[in-house]
Amino acid sequence: MKAMGDGMSERDLEVIYRDIFPFWEKLADADRDFICRNSHEVVYPKGRNIHDGSDCSGVILVRSGSLRLYMMSEEGKDITLYRLHRGDLCMLSASCVLDAVTFDVFVDAEEDSGCCVIGGPAFAAVSKRNPDIRIFALETAVNRFSDVMWVMQQILFMSMDKRLAIFLLDEAARTGADTIALTHGQIALYMGSAREVVSRMLKYFANEGIVEAARGGVTILDKKRLRELAL
Repeated sequence: MKAMGDGMSERDLEVIYRDIFPFWEKLADADRDFICRNSHEVVYPKGRNIHDGSDCSGVILVRSGSLRLYMMSEEGKDITLYRLHRGDLCMLSASCVLDAVTFDVFVDAEEDSGCCVIGGPAFAAVSKRNPDIRIFALETAVNRFSDVMWVMQQILFMSMDKRLAIFLLDEAARTGADTIALTHGQIALYMGSAREVVSRMLKYFANEGIVEAARGGVTILDKKRLRELAL
């Protein structure tokens, strides 16, 4: 098969897609080839906006790094909906596939991120011929909306100490380390809060011996106390 520049070949992509798409084996050979031909590898530099809600950027598979999905108000205030890491799939950037998504979602690279991108129009064209693709896309979006509702629940109904405890425990579980390599500003951004509020709460946690906060990260010292706060 034809190689995609210096990156993966269509054969490589087919192996990847077979693993992540439950509908892959049900597609006709021509449709599988069409999706692979309309896929490309991209390395997004840290800070790059990938999707601004104005077009159908395509289906994005994160191979390395991390992406942040967020909504933004007219005044420029944003709320992080969720983040995507290695192996995660972004469907909300393919608005031409999900007609029911009528709000704008923005996607930024939080660090240098290698991704496979399937062109939105190509994925939409194949999905029209294959109901299994549309079902998968909707199920994927619904699962992510559960994450969004959890974020809204925290912002609207939970105290700041509980929200911060949950965030630190989730990050520790995700990374497998008790040191969270995020600045106070990054934590605030991901939590939809102000940096000053996060710094004040981390100082309180530190005074209580629950964490040790430094400029470049936060180390959990008493996970039991943190879990009690998260309840």
